[in-house]
Amino acid sequence: MPIHDLKEQIARLPEQPGVYLWGNAAGETIYVGKARALRDRVRSYTGAAGLSPRHDALLDEIASLEVIVTDSVMEALALENNLIKQRRPKYNILLRDDKNYPYLQLTTSEACPRILVARRVEKGDDFYAGPFLPAKLARKTMALAHRLFGIRSCSEVITGRRGRPCLEHDIKRCIAPCVAEICSHERYAAAVENAKLLLAGRTGELADTLQARMQQAADAERYEEAAQLRDALRTVQTLRDREQKVATPELGDRDVFGLKIGPSGGAIQLFAVRGGRVIERVELGVEPGLVRREAEVLQAALQEFYGDRVPPADIHLPFEIEDAEALGAWLSNRAGRRVRVTVPLRGDKRALVELATRNAELSYRTRFNEATAAHFEALETLRSTLGLPAMPRRIECFDISTIQGSETVASMVVCDDGRMKKSEYRKFRIKGLRASGLGRQATRAQGQEPKAHGPTLRALPDDFAAMREVVQRRYRKVMEEGGPFPALIVIDGGKGQVTAAYDALESIGLGNLVAVGIAKREELLFTRDRSEPIALAEHDPALLLLERIRDEAHRFAVAFHRKARSMRDLRSELDTVPGIGPRRRRALLTAFGSLAGVRRATREELGAVIGPKAAAAAIDYFAKS
Repeated sequence: MPIHDLKEQIARLPEQPGVYLWGNAAGETIYVGKARALRDRVRSYTGAAGLSPRHDALLDEIASLEVIVTDSVMEALALENNLIKQRRPKYNILLRDDKNYPYLQLTTSEACPRILVARRVEKGDDFYAGPFLPAKLARKTMALAHRLFGIRSCSEVITGRRGRPCLEHDIKRCIAPCVAEICSHERYAAAVENAKLLLAGRTGELADTLQARMQQAADAERYEEAAQLRDALRTVQTLRDREQKVATPELGDRDVFGLKIGPSGGAIQLFAVRGGRVIERVELGVEPGLVRREAEVLQAALQEFYGDRVPPADIHLPFEIEDAEALGAWLSNRAGRRVRVTVPLRGDKRALVELATRNAELSYRTRFNEATAAHFEALETLRSTLGLPAMPRRIECFDISTIQGSETVASMVVCDDGRMKKSEYRKFRIKGLRASGLGRQATRAQGQEPKAHGPTLRALPDDFAAMREVVQRRYRKVMEEGGPFPALIVIDGGKGQVTAAYDALESIGLGNLVAVGIAKREELLFTRDRSEPIALAEHDPALLLLERIRDEAHRFAVAFHRKARSMRDLRSELDTVPGIGPRRRRALLTAFGSLAGVRRATREELGAVIGPKAAAAAIDYFAKS
């Protein structure tokens, strides 16, 4: 493996904390990791072959090594997180979500803040709440903040010198900070603080604040303001009563993680607990093919999740992770206060961790049902067996259908993540039907020698030339359209068909695509780079998937070929007769039932249907054929 060429460099590494970066031949960073002792950690990769398909793929691609020494493990942790976010290496765990759930942004960086819907958290002084699940909850909460506290929704620059307020003030959705005589800066600042409590889910604290302000307004005989605060208080109390308690108030503010790892990927559930209540749930997934040890996945998830979020005082995990103390120190440094990363063992805290884990298991079953899990297992086996750089999530398969070179057609079917996509199926009529130099060359590549003379060669349908034509036509169009390109091309046939397919791909500059042939009966896999075929176990998921794709391509090709033959039978006997068009052809078939009936008819019988001139032409045509 290429990593063994770096042994001398690895032997000279220091026994200090730091970050190591593996690179490929193109100079791209493909993995970033941290280490307590760089030499020991990096050296462990030299003996990691065979641990998993993911490790083998990484080791095969490694071409260079770069290290950065730090003063502590905590600094290495922070640097690793920054480098992963900056370079997005493909072998690091990158969390994904089914949806881009929105946040609410309170623009506290402005003199008179607004509430906006944001799709991601940006660095700065603004306050963010969320993500909101479902997404419509974000707009409902924003509308409630406008109605309860009068937070402005306009985008104009507020100076307090506006002559009169806008319509939003008249319908009681804004307290008009643009007019200083109506709303002072202090009053608007208090409204902003109340809105922040609402967005953060601190409804209990907000209710107490509204109660105190309502009493003060009533004592000062500002009854209209007191009535407005009373209505807001009632709404907040209703919201608080509707919240579902899943823990006791003693739990305070904390984040609770649950994790489920399986062969298809991973699912992570995060419960955000504020004031003893779960106020939001965040669901994340781990890409298939990047799954490692559970502790390693969880640690990577923590680093990525809190890379742009402020962590709470406590974070509960389902099990211990490596360098928990260093991670806690890094999070504490980000939050500006102490953050504890712990594994609860009993009581309400442990019960909440188990609840998050059960939700993660449910999420995993939803994301990756048994059929999907089998698909990803098959795709990963194909990637490993064929030495592909990535999992072949898009597979395109070709099949040729012909009878002695007559009405030769081809089909192409598409399999995406193990599922057939019928909307992307394509069928082709082949123009070149007889043996060509390419066909003879491909035949020899398959170990067969075509005869030099005799009727066999003249009648031999050239499947190899047909395969070359259809592959070339298909991917020339894909190039014109800019994709999508398949990760794997499957050819129904042996070495000769694969050779023809590669000849077509190289002729249009796509020789980097990977094609494999699957032969019937023996069910062997033929590749360009191996002299011997690959034999997979009879019940191997990868072989079963390829067989299913190949059989679908064959079914689609045969159906198209039958249709082409039926159209030929109708067309060749009647459409080529001079003077007989679609209307007369229809009349003849209606009168005599079939082509055989038309052939048996007399001149007088034909003349009664299509006229004497056309009948004479038909009689002459059938006499010559």
